[in-house]
Amino acid sequence: EGSPGSGRVPREAGRGYRAGTDPVSPPFPGNYRTQLWDKQSESFLPSTPGLGMHVEVKDPDGKVVLSRQYGSEGRFTFTSHTPGEHQICLHSNSTRMALFAGGKLRVHLDIQVGEHTNNYPEIAAKDKLTELQLRARQLLDQVEQIQKEQNYQRYREERFRMTSESTNQRVLWWSIAQTIILILTGIWQMRHLKSFFEAKKLV
Repeated sequence: EGSPGSGRVPREAGRGYRAGTDPVSPPFPGNYRTQLWDKQSESFLPSTPGLGMHVEVKDPDGKVVLSRQYGSEGRFTFTSHTPGEHQICLHSNSTRMALFAGGKLRVHLDIQVGEHTNNYPEIAAKDKLTELQLRARQLLDQVEQIQKEQNYQRYREERFRMTSESTNQRVLWWSIAQTIILILTGIWQMRHLKSFFEAKKLV
């Protein structure tokens, strides 16, 4: 199976990514290819066409937005209706083949997001844009993507600040509770020792 990518991925051979902040994001194209471990050459070689891969994409609410069977390599596209962290899992349905190859399967996954999802030559031909207009369109899309990323970073900063404040508040109350318990324990010990000495007529 694949290795984790970018720290956002719960992994089964999967990858996590963040969709945009729009209610409905544009289609996200993804490409993948697999490699099987070869014992003789001791390296990963391209998989045979018979190897099957099941691609499953879940949104932040855990809802499945794509579930489809593909071959050893392929291209898939899905549309996100919920902004946030998405999970992509690639499952091999050819368990026997993977075990026969030594149980090692490498998955290469490429997801295009933001302005990279636009086919600019097709847009230029459709809208009859000049080279300058096309470059301006690309710059506008890049600026929009940067703005979305900044909004997301502000959101993450706000969440982190709320978590930090909540943690600090809990630590404060825990320290106060510990102090109160120590004071009450000290008072109880002093009263107990005093009653013990009085019973023994030592004081």
